[in-house]
Amino acid sequence: MGKEPVSEKISSRIKALYGVADLGIAMLTASIQFFLLIFYTDIVHIDPAIAGTALMVGKLTWDAINDPVFGYLSDRTRTRWGRRRPFMLLGAIPLGLATWLMFSIPEGLVGWRAFLAVLVTFLLFDTFHTMVSVAYYAMTPELTYDYKERTSLTTVREVYTVVGYILGAAATTALAGLFQGLFHWTSAASYSAMGATFGAIAAVTVLTTAINVKERRRGELVPSALPPLRAFAQTFRNRPFMQLMAAQFLSSFSFTLLTSLLPYYLIYQVNMEAEMPIVMLLMLVAIGAFLFPWKAVSDRINKGPSYALGLLIASCAVIVTFFYPHAPTPLIYVTALVAGIGFSGQWVFPWSMLPDVVEYDQAITGERREGVYYGMWAFLGKFTGALGIAVSGWALKLFGYMANQPQTPRALLGIRLFFGPVPAVVLIASLPLLVWYPITRASHAKMLERIARKK
Repeated sequence: MGKEPVSEKISSRIKALYGVADLGIAMLTASIQFFLLIFYTDIVHIDPAIAGTALMVGKLTWDAINDPVFGYLSDRTRTRWGRRRPFMLLGAIPLGLATWLMFSIPEGLVGWRAFLAVLVTFLLFDTFHTMVSVAYYAMTPELTYDYKERTSLTTVREVYTVVGYILGAAATTALAGLFQGLFHWTSAASYSAMGATFGAIAAVTVLTTAINVKERRRGELVPSALPPLRAFAQTFRNRPFMQLMAAQFLSSFSFTLLTSLLPYYLIYQVNMEAEMPIVMLLMLVAIGAFLFPWKAVSDRINKGPSYALGLLIASCAVIVTFFYPHAPTPLIYVTALVAGIGFSGQWVFPWSMLPDVVEYDQAITGERREGVYYGMWAFLGKFTGALGIAVSGWALKLFGYMANQPQTPRALLGIRLFFGPVPAVVLIASLPLLVWYPITRASHAKMLERIARKK
């Protein structure tokens, strides 16, 4: 008699434990997306163009290498702890320390000293973030091969992601203010303490997942035999992957523009600095509340078109902010809710679509190379994140932004333009790539059958 087929179902306990790590990772992501640029410009007083340029230099040099390399190394790793877990176990504590250093830049740096301070601390953080996150996300397709179960696993993980994102968005300035009030520290010292706290939380959550979630033992998961350059080149021949990468580049860049400039928009355009935590909370709660509804939509119309529908809703919400008055307005709360509903799809679909392209590659090469694909994906995410922050900094400089003082009409125009219309147009440009995305539920099932026959 043949062996019973391996069940691709994942227990609720494992889904919950797998999601824990993303709570800490998402806290760091939110803190960086929302507050890293304003930390550089308004807390330690670094020129926004210098900060943005330093981030871009790091992304175009070291980060272009380390993401694919860590992914490739994890594909070739074989230990009794699995292929991915060793990277998480080794990188968790250094990631926490690097987070603390990134938010500990001293005040008053100018010129090349400011440039190097931003570049070195961000690269150190990025190295350990890559080491941990590439291995962590590459576990998703290995935990289950089932098309719908992956969406379920991703949706559960994204609940933790949203919670972490909410904490990162809401607690960054609150925690820094708490340290400042309790100990009468400077703003820079308070942000340093906040960075240490967030870093410790990230280290603990990553270790919790790495210790408790074990990779499935599958006979076909052998170290990749493809040479490095050929392995990387093969990813560019994967049409669904390139189409998904292009859509994700546009949507992620747009979202980073929005989040980076949100504090500036609330403080200087609509004079609602005190309401900033409420606005962020409304958007992120809407994102969390619609994770499972978006999963239900994708069960009916496939992942690509569902993702496109969400981005269309988000683009309609943010473009109208260009026309809001230079005064407090309750309309900003409506925008936050509607944008959150739309962006919620972005938190589910890309991560559940990426494992499918791994199988597309497997059908061609005969190998499962999750690490290379998640490494390329991680580079794209961090590159678009840095690009969004950099473009925000360059735009602020171009339109004459001056920190901690009333802005000129020209500076306000720049903030409004790059907070609303520019992200909306970029989002709309990504829609055709998703509406006509080639991997559907039916085509994925046929692909798995083809892979099974080859085995």
